[in-house]
Amino acid sequence: MAFDANRGLLEYIRKSPSALFAVQNAVSALSEFDFSCLSERKPWTLQPGKSYYLTRGDSCIAAFRLPSQFPAAENAQFHIWAAHGDSPAFRVKPLPELARQSDAGYLRLNTEPYGGGNWVSWFDRPLSVAGRVALRTDHGVRIQAVNIDRDIAMLPNLPIHFNTRVNEGVAINNQTDLCPLLTCGDGNLLDLLSTELNCEKADILSHELTVYCRSDGRIWGAENEFLSAPRLDDLACAYAGLQGLLQADLPAPDCIPIWFCFDHEEIGSETLCGAAGTFFDDFLTRLCSELHFNHEQRLQIQSRSLLISADNAHALHPAHGEVFDPNNRVYMNKGIVIKHAVAYSTNGVSDCILRCLCENLKLPVQLFANVSTQRGGSTLANLASTQVGIRMVDIGIAQLAMHAAYETMGSRDLTYFISLAKGFFNHRLTENPENTFCWDFL
Repeated sequence: MAFDANRGLLEYIRKSPSALFAVQNAVSALSEFDFSCLSERKPWTLQPGKSYYLTRGDSCIAAFRLPSQFPAAENAQFHIWAAHGDSPAFRVKPLPELARQSDAGYLRLNTEPYGGGNWVSWFDRPLSVAGRVALRTDHGVRIQAVNIDRDIAMLPNLPIHFNTRVNEGVAINNQTDLCPLLTCGDGNLLDLLSTELNCEKADILSHELTVYCRSDGRIWGAENEFLSAPRLDDLACAYAGLQGLLQADLPAPDCIPIWFCFDHEEIGSETLCGAAGTFFDDFLTRLCSELHFNHEQRLQIQSRSLLISADNAHALHPAHGEVFDPNNRVYMNKGIVIKHAVAYSTNGVSDCILRCLCENLKLPVQLFANVSTQRGGSTLANLASTQVGIRMVDIGIAQLAMHAAYETMGSRDLTYFISLAKGFFNHRLTENPENTFCWDFL
């Protein structure tokens, strides 16, 4: 059966309710392609022509392939695709439930917002929880992933009869309004978890759970030109990079293709598993050591490398063009978006390098910049650049309703992105003494 990128993405999203599961599902895909697991706790023994992956904290991952011979330090370069697996959502608090309310016996989950979400979009949608728990066993404490894969909760709207100005915009109180209804029966969250895990409630020592949207992803439109699903930002870019790595040929001589999927981008990335943490630098330090590159050689290699920071971009809204820049606006199904802002990592050099790659691959390119009254946010690239000095460029898939519970992109753009990732991993970038850049297309 031919590979269907959009169906593959929708299945990946369905199976990835949180960053932890996005990594688990990536590991499953990598293992099918003979990627070997490395550990931060054990020595590495790398072999030419082999492929490997490394995880940290269960929710971030780096995967890479080695050429048929270890590259020489004077010619080596890293080709890095970086995305993130987390999305705006709600985290369940340690004491997970509010007191039962009134004669109806309503029991609600006690949550706090994770990231900057469009919380209005979460109301009246099917919800559930996923994450991990710590379980007491006869042999000690075991960390166990859990996903209650059915609809168990909802945020019900107040009827318009009692909120007559709702269509004029309503302020949301995070503590009052964003605690999903779980049950009006006798059970509670621990009951659900213990049933799911086939354990005693008393054995659940702690939990790290995310409330996620369970609305089904779908392809739609008069010409099936749209794709909608939860968590498109940024699982679409993560999936595109992963597929590019899996589908790419054996790396070109001297090139080391690397795919990163970080966690905690939506809350600033300054964590154990975030792009502003140490995972990026720690990984490259250890990789270079295994390839027998000293610190000076590593710095030289980084100077000729490129990191593509792939995180979605804002497509022109059909009803609100006034909030977009008059010239630098982008559209769904129109190709790769190169993102520009004073706070982004894209500069004139990395922009043209990426454009040349797309030109060689015959991929359409568009340029995005915010309207000048709106400042661009931080990206994986500019956060990672505080750890490692590598030339970087910010790109994304054009989408609508970013940070909503349910987002929309063009159904043709994923194929462009997978082709870009595959071409990026397949080809070498050269720079001559006259400061001229060239990709090694024949």
